[in-house]
Amino acid sequence: MADEKIRSSLDAARDPAAPVLPTVNPNIKEPQPQPEKKKLHPAVYISTWIALSSSVIVFNKWILSTKKFEFPIFLTTWHLVFATIMTQGLARFTTILDSRKKVPMTGRVYLRAIVPIGIFFSLSLICGNQTYLYLSVSFIQMLKATTPVAVLLATWALTDQPRDMKTLGNVMIIVVGVVIASLGEIKFVMIGFLFQCGGIIFEAIRLVMVQRLLSSDEFKMDPLVSLYYYAPACAIINGLAWLFIEAPKMGMDDIYRVGTFALLANALVAFFLNASVVFLIGCTSSLVLTLSGVLKDILLVCASMVLFGDPVTLIQAFGYGIALVGLMYFKLGASKMKELVGQGGMAWAELGANRPITRKLLIFALLAVTIFVLLGGLAPRIAPESTKKIYDGIASYSTNDKAI
Repeated sequence: MADEKIRSSLDAARDPAAPVLPTVNPNIKEPQPQPEKKKLHPAVYISTWIALSSSVIVFNKWILSTKKFEFPIFLTTWHLVFATIMTQGLARFTTILDSRKKVPMTGRVYLRAIVPIGIFFSLSLICGNQTYLYLSVSFIQMLKATTPVAVLLATWALTDQPRDMKTLGNVMIIVVGVVIASLGEIKFVMIGFLFQCGGIIFEAIRLVMVQRLLSSDEFKMDPLVSLYYYAPACAIINGLAWLFIEAPKMGMDDIYRVGTFALLANALVAFFLNASVVFLIGCTSSLVLTLSGVLKDILLVCASMVLFGDPVTLIQAFGYGIALVGLMYFKLGASKMKELVGQGGMAWAELGANRPITRKLLIFALLAVTIFVLLGGLAPRIAPESTKKIYDGIASYSTNDKAI
């Protein structure tokens, strides 16, 4: 009762004619909603990754085989040194690699975890680049389709994961396809084949070790942060291998023959590839990554036929097709593949109903590419002399064009 009397007396004492002070400053404007930042379409990231990945492989093949720069360990070491310089600079002067601060990296962890992974990473890179001296890009891509098989076997050998014979049966489809493709290879070189097998095995062991390291939430790292930690160790390991194996027979004339600008561009493209993977993972799903990888491999096989004149026989195309189907089945599963086929059929029917001309153009383009691949694969076997004259003519024309 006393509190109510005090309130009523205060209200009576207040002059109703006096101005009432505002509780909100009218001069302060209400905050306007910030417009959302425009994001690039995922197709941009996918096409960029495919272009960079293909460019690195074709670029390495051009340097090591076409330009006769037969020092793959030096090329790998140069890539890693360049990646070390770039990642250290990004860590010092930008915020791109700030996520590395969340990783509890100590000297002991680096020696016990990062260095062993770096050793197998270096071995896979060295063997992979050695392969370009002996095998065609198209055949190398076909052999790389067996990487999931090697990863599965390495996982069973190095971890306690239960063995699943059904999974092994699924991946054997890939093996059968690659075996058929190998039987159809015209330019088969055993030492190159063994180098590629070694590279696949070392890469599989590295991936299993990385998976075990990243199984802890504390060591979650994106590809660029991983490169920040792995590149210095790998550069030292590769550098030591180069000193003992290639340095005694390598001179500055070999570098000048390729060109310092070409080597710098090669390392830059390789680094941009690692950076593009970070953005690709952030904006796409595992399904899109799988399909993008398959598309990239197919485009690389076609590009090697055009750029280097690598023959692809019908047996190889058939075997590689089996391997790609097996790869998609292993990564996606039967239900997901059926769903994709159904969605593709609906989209194709819708395209025919809404844009019949576009659909006809796509069919024509597909037939043209198929005929080109068939003729490109059969020509070296049916008419080797004529094919050689065509490739020599293209090479001489490009040489004359550069001279002009």
